[in-house]
Amino acid sequence: MRVAIAGAGNVGRAIARELLDNGHQVLLIDRDPKALKLESVPDAEWLLADACEVTSLDNAKLNTCQVLIAATGDDKVNLVASLLGKTEYGVPRVVARVNHPKNEWLFDASWGVDVAVSTPRIISALVEEAVSVGDVVRLFSFKKGEANLVEITLPDDSLCVGKTVEEVPLPENSTLAAIVRDGRVISAKAHDVFSSGDELLFVASAAAETQLKACFIQTA
Repeated sequence: MRVAIAGAGNVGRAIARELLDNGHQVLLIDRDPKALKLESVPDAEWLLADACEVTSLDNAKLNTCQVLIAATGDDKVNLVASLLGKTEYGVPRVVARVNHPKNEWLFDASWGVDVAVSTPRIISALVEEAVSVGDVVRLFSFKKGEANLVEITLPDDSLCVGKTVEEVPLPENSTLAAIVRDGRVISAKAHDVFSSGDELLFVASAAAETQLKACFIQTA
């Protein structure tokens, strides 16, 4: 897979190294000559260009990329690069970094963004996930599909403890993706039995989140 990354700062380079280790082709784009530290990611392609300009993206052959990652430290740049990547070059998957939480509402399909990654939101979700038992915690949002990755940690009095997966009907537009138990990730099967302390990971629509809580948590 060929991946273009707009922004060759610390974040962009770290993403590039990870993708290269996983066997992908990576192109790093940045308009600042000081950011082109070729020796830091020697196996990547590098392009000194402005990711907000069509001529630059033509030179990057963005139409040959399966993914565009807008990873600069400027939300305006990330939005423009995302929009151009989606509308002008038809990049199938556009992932954009959100630097300032107040701008998060902009990062949606209208700007060509399939997945918006907000570091403050992820950190706060992980904190909630670590301390919340008996509640639905949203870990990540998939903007394109209007679905979320959500987690429920089962308390001792959960309605489903002792029941099998197939015995607990799930609301529409929700899927049990995995069970995390004693540090192990279990691919949930119909006859698996829920236990107290299980961390359940779901892919669900926003409307299904409240219904999930009613399925698994005893309410007063």
